[in-house]
Amino acid sequence: MIVDRQGRRFRNLRISLTSACNYACTYCVPNGKRLVAAQDELCADAMVRGVAYMIEAAGIERLRITGGEPLVSPKLDTFMREVGQLGLSDISLTTNGQLLARKLPLLLDAGIRRLNVSLDTLDPTAFRSIARGGDLPTVLDGMRQASAAGIKIKVNMVPLRGQNFDQVMPLLDYCLEQGYELRFIELMRMGHLASDGNSFLQQFVSLQQLLSLIGERYEYLQADAPIDATAVRYHIPNHGYFGVIANESVPFCRTCSRLRLSSTGWLHGCLSSSNRHYIGDLLNKPRHEALPALQGLLMKALGDKQDIAFSGGATVMKIIGG
Repeated sequence: MIVDRQGRRFRNLRISLTSACNYACTYCVPNGKRLVAAQDELCADAMVRGVAYMIEAAGIERLRITGGEPLVSPKLDTFMREVGQLGLSDISLTTNGQLLARKLPLLLDAGIRRLNVSLDTLDPTAFRSIARGGDLPTVLDGMRQASAAGIKIKVNMVPLRGQNFDQVMPLLDYCLEQGYELRFIELMRMGHLASDGNSFLQQFVSLQQLLSLIGERYEYLQADAPIDATAVRYHIPNHGYFGVIANESVPFCRTCSRLRLSSTGWLHGCLSSSNRHYIGDLLNKPRHEALPALQGLLMKALGDKQDIAFSGGATVMKIIGG
C-alpha cells in the first residue's frame, strides 16, 4: 500500500474518458469553443487495464467516470462493460445530462447507481449563456428518467456572481422537491482563473455566503460525511440534504484520497500541482513489468498533494474532468 506522511493514500480514481464535450461552460472554456477528443487519447481497453493496474498497485476502491462529457465518447460502451468486471466497490459517473435519457439503458446495464449531473441554473436563458450548448428541458427529463429507474442523483452547481447566484435558492428548492442532493461547488483558481485573480474574485461565492442565503429560508444542521469527503454536508429536517464543496473556505487537502487519470494517459495526484506522470506506455506492458513502474509513479503523484489547502494551479479542469 502506498501511503504518505499524513496517512493519505489513493482510494478514489477519477478517469476522464474523453476531453470532448458538447458544452463550453464559461468557467471551464473561456474562449467558448467546444472541446474535441485529443488525438492521442487512450483506447477503452488501455483505460480498463489502467484501472485494473491501479486497483492492484494503489488499492483503488471507487471509480468516477468523467470527461469532458463521458456520454459523448464512443469508448463508453466498451469501457463500461469491461470496468464493471474489476470488483470495484463503487462506480459512478459525472455528466451534464444532455444525453442521459439516450444512454440510460447502457448505464443501468453497467450497474451505475449514482450520477452527478452538472447543472448551474433552472433558467433557460441563463442555462444557454453559461453552458453555451444543449437545452435545459432535455437535461431535466433525463434526470427524472434516471431517478425513476432507481439511480441516486446529485446535482453539481457552481454559483457565480453575475451569472447564476440568483438561482441558488430555486435550484435548491427544486432538488429538495425531486429528492436530488444539491452540491454547491466553490469556484476554483484553476486554468485561466488561476492567472486572472480579478475575474475569480468578481465571480466567487463562498460557503458562508451560501449558508447565509439558505438560512433565510431553511433551518439546517451539519450532517456526517466520510473522512475523505470533499463536501461539507447539511441536513434540512423534513426536506433533505445539500452540500458545499468548499475548496477555498474549508480546505480538504489533509484527507484527500483522489487520483485522476486523463484521457491521454497522464496521472494527476493533485489539482493544485502542475506535475503529471505519464502511464500510457505502461498500459501496453505485461503486468509484471507495468506494476513496479506504476508504483513508482504513484509515489510521485501522492507526493504532489498539498499538505493543507489548495493554492491554485495552471492545470485546466476540462482536461481532467473535475
